[in-house]
Amino acid sequence: MKLYSIETGHFKLDGGAMFGVVPKSIWQKTNPADENNLCDWAMRCLLIEDGNRLILIDNGLGNKQSEKFFSHYHLHGEDTLLKSLSNLGFSPDDITDMFMTHLHFDHCGGGVEWNKDKTGYVPTFKNATYWSSESHWDWAVNPNPREKASFLKENIMPFSDSGQLKFFKEHEELIPGFQVFFVNGHTEGMMIPMIRYKNQTIVYMADLLPSVGHIPLSYVMGYDTRPLITLQEKSDFLQKAAAENFILFLEHDPIHECCNLIVGEKGVKLNQVFRLEDI
Repeated sequence: MKLYSIETGHFKLDGGAMFGVVPKSIWQKTNPADENNLCDWAMRCLLIEDGNRLILIDNGLGNKQSEKFFSHYHLHGEDTLLKSLSNLGFSPDDITDMFMTHLHFDHCGGGVEWNKDKTGYVPTFKNATYWSSESHWDWAVNPNPREKASFLKENIMPFSDSGQLKFFKEHEELIPGFQVFFVNGHTEGMMIPMIRYKNQTIVYMADLLPSVGHIPLSYVMGYDTRPLITLQEKSDFLQKAAAENFILFLEHDPIHECCNLIVGEKGVKLNQVFRLEDI
């Protein structure tokens, strides 16, 4: 098995929304905001090569939305999903499994693209199975008013219409050593992959822990639909991650790819940060 970090570009989100009830005077020490209170965030994906399987976890924002849409999120940087895959010698047609932690636009938008004449949308990965969870799919296609702007039909219906959608069940293994646990605080049925790699456990954190700046328990995003559930899910996970020395792969941290944790006098805290390739 080989793992590759896939950078798809950076975007900006409101710092207050990203840190919830935590005051700006505190969170800006780790994530400084610009003059519009926007902070920089990565959209970092993970590629797993295992035999004849090529599994991509999440796929970034994509490039098919309107200029008005992108103006809200300030997409920037030189990296794109397709460029990062190409740099490793892969094409979209090589992807066998497109695993989506959840269907918010910054996690799944790159999985669908315009067709050739821009009259409709098609899956970016024509040979891939697109994996979601059934509870989350139902949540996304019948969105509540609070999340409606994050679930864009053009991002999610094309791979269902193409017959490429399958639902992943808890306690399944996609491949040996690839397991998932479900969390429901950020959104219903978000899936968190855990991969055994070089005798260690790599956890793709998605939006359970967007960055190292979110390690303190109270640092819960304003986007989360059930923040008190997130708080408990996060507490349970961080304790386990520190005790078992999990390596956390960070999707949104603008600087750090990976980290691990230790238990200090005041609870779980950051231990080290490092790159995936240094494991």
